[in-house]
Amino acid sequence: QVQLVESGGGLVQPGGSLRLSCAVSGTIFSRYAMGWYRQAPGKERELVASISAGGGDFTDYRDSVKGRFTISRDNAKNTVYLQMNSLKPEDTAVYYCNTNPPWWTNWGQGTQVTVSS
Repeated sequence: QVQLVESGGGLVQPGGSLRLSCAVSGTIFSRYAMGWYRQAPGKERELVASISAGGGDFTDYRDSVKGRFTISRDNAKNTVYLQMNSLKPEDTAVYYCNTNPPWWTNWGQGTQVTVSS
């Protein structure tokens, strides 16, 4: 069974940075396009960034994070990352990883990111 374990969240001031990690086990990780998603209180879960399968040559971002967030993957470590810079209060949410689109039904616990002064 696929397991997803997100980490790296925390409390950061506006303008700060965080690096999120998602360790994937129970599958051949390199076969899947991956995405980072987030869900803020009272809102729908949304796709933040995506990266293609294999070498991850192709990435895409929602407009609100373009130029600030960078998604990457390390297939040897079965891990996908999200580098978040210039964080804003509106980035506050629980962040999750999954395939893109999200095929795996057992989402991880997520990692909380709070941007506040």
